[in-house]
Parts: sequence; C-alpha cells; structure tokens
Amino acid sequence: MTIILNNNEYKYETEATVKLFIPAVRFAFLTNVRDADGDVIMTRIKKCSEYVYFYAYIRENGIKMRSSCRVKANEFTEKDGEFTICRLLFLLLCRFFNTKPKWGLLTGIRPVKKVNQLIFQGKSKEDIKDIFTGKYFVSEAKMEIAYRTAMVQQPILPDFDRKTVSIYVSIPFCPTRCSYCSFVSHSMDSAVKLIPEYIQRLCRELEILGEIVDRNGLKVDTVYFGGGTPTSISAEDLYKVMKKTSECFDLSVIREYNVEAGRADTITEEKLAVIKEMKATRISINPQTLNNEVLKEIGRKHTAEQVLEAYALARKLGFNNINMDLIAGLPSDSFDSFKNTLDRIIELDPDGITVHALTIKRSAGLYQNGRENIQNPACMMVDYAINTLISHDYNPYYMYRQKNTIDNLENIGYSKSGKESLYNIYIMDETQTILGAGCAASTKLVDENNSIQRVMNYKFPYEYINRFDELMKKKDEIREFFKK
Repeated sequence: MTIILNNNEYKYETEATVKLFIPAVRFAFLTNVRDADGDVIMTRIKKCSEYVYFYAYIRENGIKMRSSCRVKANEFTEKDGEFTICRLLFLLLCRFFNTKPKWGLLTGIRPVKKVNQLIFQGKSKEDIKDIFTGKYFVSEAKMEIAYRTAMVQQPILPDFDRKTVSIYVSIPFCPTRCSYCSFVSHSMDSAVKLIPEYIQRLCRELEILGEIVDRNGLKVDTVYFGGGTPTSISAEDLYKVMKKTSECFDLSVIREYNVEAGRADTITEEKLAVIKEMKATRISINPQTLNNEVLKEIGRKHTAEQVLEAYALARKLGFNNINMDLIAGLPSDSFDSFKNTLDRIIELDPDGITVHALTIKRSAGLYQNGRENIQNPACMMVDYAINTLISHDYNPYYMYRQKNTIDNLENIGYSKSGKESLYNIYIMDETQTILGAGCAASTKLVDENNSIQRVMNYKFPYEYINRFDELMKKKDEIREFFKK
C-alpha cells in the first residue's frame, strides 16, 4: 500500500494511525503527487486565507472513500494540524473497515503515563475518562484498565530518591530464535563463539558504569538482567557477570534485583543456584504457552512439562517472587488453549503474570506472512486474562503498547500486592535514570525536569565487541549529564 502526503510532513503520525487498522504491512511513501497505482491512502492540507482544509482518502481493492473537515485559519497551529489530520484519517478508516480500535486514536506506547500525568494535573477520574473517550476515542474498557494500572502505580512512583539509578544488563543470546521475536538476540548455534569475548567486554562496561555511579554519589535502586535469555549462557559465565555487577555497584541497599530466567530449556539447578547466591530477588520463567503444539509452531525447543519442572525447581530453591510471561494470539493457538494455559498458570500461584499481545515486528519471522498472522482470537484472550487475573487478586501494575500488535492490543504486567516490579514501572513511566550495559542496551538519562536523554549501545554482539573502545567513548555523554 502507498501512503501519499500532500502539503504536510506528518509521515510518522500518519503511518502510526494507519497501522491501527493495517498492521504487518510495509508502506511506500510519496509526497505531493495526485495518485499512485494500487491501494492508496492519501492525506492533504490546503491553507486558504479564511480556513485550513483537511482531506483524507483511501482506495483499497477498488473501493474508495474520502472525508474532509476545516478549521479557521486564525485558530490553526502546526500541532493542531497533526492531530486534526490523524483524527480525520482515523474516523475515515473506522468507516472504511467498519471497526473502531479499542485504544482509539492513541498510538503512543505508554497510555498509563498519560493517565499519571493527568492525575498529577489534578484531573478527576471523570475528567480523564472524558479526555480518553471523547478526544482520543478510547473505549471505556481500555480507559478503565489504564486507570486501574495508574492507581496501582500512584503510591509507588514518588517512592524513590532522585539520586538513584537502575542498571540494565543485556545478555543477547537465546537457544533458538522464536518466530515472533524482534529482540536483538542470537541463537546459541551461531553465537557461541562470541560469548567469551562478549562477557569480557560486558564486564569492562560494568566497571566503567560503576566508576560513573561512584564518582557522582549515585545509588543503585534496581538491577535487571534481560536479553535475549540470560540463562542461555553457562552457569560459570552467568556467575562472572553477576559477580562483576556486585563488585562494581553497591547492591546492599537495592530494592529489587531481576533476572529473566526465561525459557525452560535454559534453566538448570546450577544456574538458579548462581542467581540465588548473587541475591537476585525476582525472576521470570516464561512459558508463553503451555500448549506443546504451539510451542513447536513458534520455534521453542522445550515442552510445557519442562516449564512446570523449572517453576517447581525455582520454588524449591527459595525464590519467592516469580513472574511468568504469556502471549495472546500466538500462531495456531486457540481461545480454549490460551484459557487452559492461563488457568493452569494461575493454579501454580506465581507472584506475577505478564500477558503480552502478539506483535508482528518487521525483524520477526512472522512478519514475512503479513496479515495472514493476525486472524486469531487475541482480543478474546486478552479480555479473558484481564477479568480472570483481577478476580484472582492479580493487579495490573504496568502496561505498554507496540506497533503492529494484533487487534491493537496492549501488554500488561499483573502481580500480587507488594510483588510489583519497580524496574518495569519506572522504565514505562520514564521516571528514573537507567544505565544500560551490553549490546542493544539503552541508557536513559532523566533530569529533574523529566527531560530524557538517550545513549544507545551498538545493536549486534559482533559490533559491540569490535567497536567496544569507540562505544566506551560515548560514556562521556553520561559523565557530562551528571556534571550538569
């Protein structure tokens, strides 16, 4: 499909709006042309002395539809233009496809952050409801879950010292690459030769970040080991990185230490013992589904039985804050299968359950089949999860959304009271500085005005290794930030 922009430069905003209705499709873009071959979406702005006119047009499979509106020229601003054209296009696509996305016109990844900002401004729940449902066309059900999540966060968000930071450590390796995965992760078959040098460089980066924390009198609040799958490396290598983390930072006063134990085929008693010895307080064991056929379909090399064994082993070793991830809308999964998975997971009584909606990212294998992958009951699955988890005293405590997500859905972390992940809340609310180590890790520097500066590490392990010295020079940006 081709998107034509006439007399406007709202490429990002237009594409984000279109993707609410047409996910998992690559678009071609043209500017200031009358038409193009094939399926077309076009937006146009025409400025006159008295009015500014907005036009939206779609042609798909020979079916055409258009819409227009106008505003007074003396009331027009560029920001208004962006919102007006997206609103016009949204309403046109609602009519054309005879559907209305439940998140309405909201395309941002942090709807709960918007709720928190409105609460901070003194808005009541009714005020927030009016804004979400009236201005952005969000359904009442989605507004309610966003508000409920914000209320769980409200007593937590102010509860940190501005001189604290969180540490993110990236282990970008997995046993195999899942078909839905868009993370920068490498299968062990192709990456095993990179691991020794990667671990060496990673430990050096932790030393450098430790020096920055020390020199600026900062305190580490939370630590998060993610990836990839951190437990895909050996117990010995995992010990090296975790030991180095404890040497580089004072972890005696941290409030949370997360490790994504991840896939059951990487979890061993030896690795869990290392994680326990290094005093991690929270781990994730992520089945995604307990349907063995679906596991095989998505490229996982473990069974549901192995997931249950890994969970039992973690409990036996004394882990008292375990999260489990599920994905709604996986290829070949059914509503009954998802329901069975969720019900069985709830019976295990983990401390947290995160429900992701399947996202078809460009770098994921599933993207190659485009729209073929989005015909499934993901919406029913998510609705069932919301109602069932809340009824079992799992509270939604963080939420984020992504482009190309099936049915324009969301990802929600639920937990028992007091078991919320502080790191997940802070990273989604963009409240606390996070120092990232490892390939594809992002350092997010938050100042006293909540302005954000990002310092990105190189994306791939071989690039991280080969250009390490060059990358470490970028740490001067972090040093300069703290000098200010």
